[in-house]
Order: sequence, then C-alpha cells, then structure tokens
Amino acid sequence: MNVDEWYQKNTFHYLQFDVRQLVKIKNKKNLKISLCLPTLNESQTIEYILRTTKKELYQEGLLDEVIVIDSGSTDSTLDIVKSIGFKIIRHKDILKKYGTNQGKGEALWKSLHVLNGDIIAWCDSDIKNFHSKIIYGILGPLIMYDEILLVKAFYRRPLKIDGSYMKSEGGRVTEILVRPILNLFYPELSRILQPLAGEYAARREILEQIPFFTGYGVETGMLIDVYEKFGLDKIGQVDVIRRIHKNQPLSALSKMAFGILQAVLEKLQHYNKIIIVKELNKMFNQIDYFKKEY
Repeated sequence: MNVDEWYQKNTFHYLQFDVRQLVKIKNKKNLKISLCLPTLNESQTIEYILRTTKKELYQEGLLDEVIVIDSGSTDSTLDIVKSIGFKIIRHKDILKKYGTNQGKGEALWKSLHVLNGDIIAWCDSDIKNFHSKIIYGILGPLIMYDEILLVKAFYRRPLKIDGSYMKSEGGRVTEILVRPILNLFYPELSRILQPLAGEYAARREILEQIPFFTGYGVETGMLIDVYEKFGLDKIGQVDVIRRIHKNQPLSALSKMAFGILQAVLEKLQHYNKIIIVKELNKMFNQIDYFKKEY
C-alpha cells in the first residue's frame, strides 16, 4: 500500500461514526474501552471535558472506564475530577518500584497499568473547544475495523495572537520540526496530518509491545514504532475539524522540540536509518533576555 492509497483508505471523518451504532458493535465484539486524561493544573478546562464525556460517552456505554492521571496539579484539578465522580490517580503513585520521571509520556505509560480496556484512548486535558466527537472519532475505526491498531485525531490548529485566532498557524513544533523530519526519514508517515496530536487510541495488544518515552517524544516515538513493527496500513486518522488550546510560548516549544528531536534520533538509530557515532548531549540550554542581559 502506497501513501496515497493509505490516505484514501485509512483517513476518516468523525461524521462517519455514530455513538449508538458504535456501542452496538462494541458490545457485539465484547470490547472494553478505557479513556485516560493526563492532567497538570487543568482546572480551567477539565470540568467541561469530563462532564461532556460522562454524559455523552460514558453513560451511553461507549466508554467503560474513565481515569485521570495527574502529574502533580496544585490547582483545583483533583477536586473537580472527584466531584464529577471519576477516579484520579497521581502518576507518582503508580508502579512506585520503578520511580518517577517528569513528563507526559511517563503518565501515559503508567496509565496502561491501571486501565483495563482492550482499547485505550488518550485525550489532552487543555482543550478549550472540547467535543465528544474527538473521543468517539478516534474510537470509531478501532471498533469497526479489526485490522486498524492505532488511530490519531487531526484538525486545524489556530494560533491566538493579540486576542485573535490565525486559522492555521498553530502546531508550530509539528510544522517546523516533526513534519520535515518525517518527510526526510519516513515519507510514508508524511500524510499523518497531526503526528503530535495528543488525542489518539490504540489496541492494548500493541501498546504493551512498544516503549514509551517519558517526555514530549512519546507521540512521535509511538508513531514510528507502530509503523516499523506493524505497518502503515495499521494506522488510521480521523478529522475532528478544529482544536483550540492554550498556546505555549516559544521557550516552552524549544524544550518540547529538544525532547522530540532526542526521541526521533534514538528511533532513527534503533531502526538503522542513521548512525550516531558519539553520545548526544541531553542538557538543553535555554537562552533568555532579561534586564538587558542574556
């Protein structure tokens, strides 16, 4: 299957899926589905996300389990989650014998050990325009098509500047770093429209066969591993239209890009696409300008 054939066959739209129909197929196949939302001080958005998810997906029977994995929130995130009736677990309290690392990937990996689903879905908790279509959209292909193993959401990512949204200027790390790298080393993945999307779902059977980077490299590393181990035809993507979240400053994006680049280089070496002859530096030096000094 070439890239164009894959794109035509494995690219979906959320309108192709209906929650009630998905529940029927899910029950017929005897599937159990879990949703995890990683959090870190998401009190401004988590309540709406969870209440919508509970009413439209959990109570309708599409989701069997919803758990929040928290990475040390100091705001009211924990209280909000508990008030809605879902379980929240600190990621530092999971698999204590392995210690704790900071980073989203650590929370996602540890979530596998507390979730019980045959299909695991993850969704970022900072989405300002959340709609249940994001969740049932990424679950749809996995429920309906047994051959698909991983599904990622895609969407337009507007960038907020001076109070106004620029339609397609978001996803800066994707466009400046990740997409060029994939085009260079993995052209087969070049039509994954949002490779860094934090909204995706996969079958447990494959998630237990791949490693997780602890930091921001988790999504890119997972995408490459699934492609290398199982093939392009096992990956799907779903259009959920538009996603708005709090845009990060460039200083934060630099750190994110550094972590992703480390992950990609490690994968490229692992799969014999490059040879790294000297150990790479793992310390990121951030340059800031403050009080007329750098």
